[in-house]
Amino acid sequence: MAQQYSLAHLTALSCSPPELIRIAAKAGYDFVSLRMTAVTTDEPFYPLITDRNLMAETKSTLVDTGMAVLDIELARLDAETEPEEYEKVMERGAELGARSIIAQLPDPDRERATERFARLCDLAQQFNLSVDLEFPSWTETPDLRTAIQVIRAVNKPNAGMLIDTLHFDRSASRLEELKELPAHWFNFLHLCDAPSEHPSTLDGLLHTAREERFYPGEGGLNIKDVLACVPPVPYSLEIPNVHMSKELGVEEYVRQALATTKKYLGH
Repeated sequence: MAQQYSLAHLTALSCSPPELIRIAAKAGYDFVSLRMTAVTTDEPFYPLITDRNLMAETKSTLVDTGMAVLDIELARLDAETEPEEYEKVMERGAELGARSIIAQLPDPDRERATERFARLCDLAQQFNLSVDLEFPSWTETPDLRTAIQVIRAVNKPNAGMLIDTLHFDRSASRLEELKELPAHWFNFLHLCDAPSEHPSTLDGLLHTAREERFYPGEGGLNIKDVLACVPPVPYSLEIPNVHMSKELGVEEYVRQALATTKKYLGH
């Protein structure tokens, strides 16, 4: 089966969901990955949960283009957030045909975070969604080893592991641990490149993650070795680069993202 690709919303967050779907279809992607919650206070936000017109347009655009939604984001379970707050997000995501929801656990209380992740998995099960745990290095679930502990502790059939090649590198996670994980834990992964040098500050880490990632093969991440450790799954291209998007225009930027990735991987 040919490798499948999704366009992650963060790569082109200036685009509304219908716009994202149209440019992804034109560029040759198989899926889109939609951001249904606001992660920062200053980013564009598209209220699919409450805006019925936007939801209807998004659904009709999926039908018109033949595109599908791979995943939605983000269930961010910090110290103040209960999993039930994301039930409507998952309901709307399932309505769009999504397969997965991305979760993060920026909560210093490991027992509480694990219990909430388990409840999120139970809520997601009714919508046939997997819950894929992402581990940005600046959160309280900062690396692969910690994420493994959570998934093993909850022991839920729809609990998954989301590998982002940037976060894997910045967290100093180990390939030896990655290759030993069960294949059914993996539903998709985030693919990008970045400078090999690690930023020394939180601001530097956030800047790279949100504004200055590179196309695969144009940075210093050990991408191919990471991919060799996981089973065949769709690759979601999460490659936000503010400068290049402005220089090329969003449509051309996402087209080149897919073309460059395929060339790098020999697809």
